[in-house]
Amino acid sequence: MSDIDRMRAQALMRDADIDALVLFQPEAFRYAIGAPAGVATMWGRAGAAAALVPRDAGSPLGAVASDHAASAIRAKAPGLDLRTHRIWIDMVDLGGATKVGEIDGFYRRASIGGARPETFDRTRCFDLLGDLLKERGIGRGRIGVDLEFMPAADFEALRQALPEITWIDGSAVLRRLRAVKTEGEIGRLRQAAKAAEGGLVRMVATIRPGVALGELSAAWKAGAQETAKAAGFALSGHWDFISVGTDLSDMTAVVTPGALIKADVGTLVDGYSSDGARTFTFGPAPSLAQDVFKALETAFATGLEQVRPGNTFGAVHRAMLSSMRRDGFGEYYRGHFGHSVGGSVGIEEWPFFSADNPEIIEAGMVVALEAPFYGQNFGALMIEDQFLVTPSGIECMNALPRGLRDVSSM
Repeated sequence: MSDIDRMRAQALMRDADIDALVLFQPEAFRYAIGAPAGVATMWGRAGAAAALVPRDAGSPLGAVASDHAASAIRAKAPGLDLRTHRIWIDMVDLGGATKVGEIDGFYRRASIGGARPETFDRTRCFDLLGDLLKERGIGRGRIGVDLEFMPAADFEALRQALPEITWIDGSAVLRRLRAVKTEGEIGRLRQAAKAAEGGLVRMVATIRPGVALGELSAAWKAGAQETAKAAGFALSGHWDFISVGTDLSDMTAVVTPGALIKADVGTLVDGYSSDGARTFTFGPAPSLAQDVFKALETAFATGLEQVRPGNTFGAVHRAMLSSMRRDGFGEYYRGHFGHSVGGSVGIEEWPFFSADNPEIIEAGMVVALEAPFYGQNFGALMIEDQFLVTPSGIECMNALPRGLRDVSSM
């Protein structure tokens, strides 16, 4: 099932004066169609698959994908106007076959015989896309493409293959479309945040002097998996940036009394990634770390007051940086204090809580607000929570305390 709000997409495309979006990025294809684009996208090139989102909200979605991925796509997106092209993988349905001599007949009856390309046929994909556009009456239209993903060589090939179309950079439309989440996306992000926090609870239970960073990471992953399983959902991935002690690059570090333990972690549900962070110690933290963390807590609370519909992302950054300045951090700078989260390529999505960012905070956005401090020969401190922006304010998707926690007495 597609996660696109077609009415919002229609309005954004109307404002951008484009007739449709054609999306080549694998994550964007999945977002638009509701199914993975298939293994051919592993090459990172345009032409393996393409999703067509017409501006008219009443016009059905279309797609071009490989014959190998077709059955899975049709199962998840029944009724989709799907055109297929051949890729390198040879596969045939042999239901009922009993001997080798019968196999060629199965190929012929399925009309899937013949030579296959080395990987995939980009030209064939573009031709099929052209057919889709012509049949929708926009074969000479203004079409937005996700150029932030598309390699320059592939874009030039697209222009040459379909020269009657005016190709426009549709990246901004896609970004704004993805920034406001549907109920399905919000549900996945809630689950992902829940699993990640379950992992932190498991990790905290393992913290003691002599435990290695790798053991903390393993405990977190196990706890996240257990939490998801107990709640009846599956994880499609996970990531963690855990640091222990004063050397931020030491992946072999072990827990010592008072050492800072920063865990910036996330899990993925159906490709949608959570993002959150907490800081722990075993035994009291050094006084300097406690003082720095107090400043981060104040900055976080100050920024959180600014996260509301109608305010700008830049206002949040300005409030948090000003708070740090008031607490004596005249040379502390952050490029951003958080970002949107979801199902894009990385774990940090646009828009960002960055300096002078005029983008407006809207209801339906899911954002991660973060207040970090990194010091080599000192350690890392971080507070980060995930929030749903509601019409009246915000709703936190996390439950663990945000403070600098000494787990020795737990």
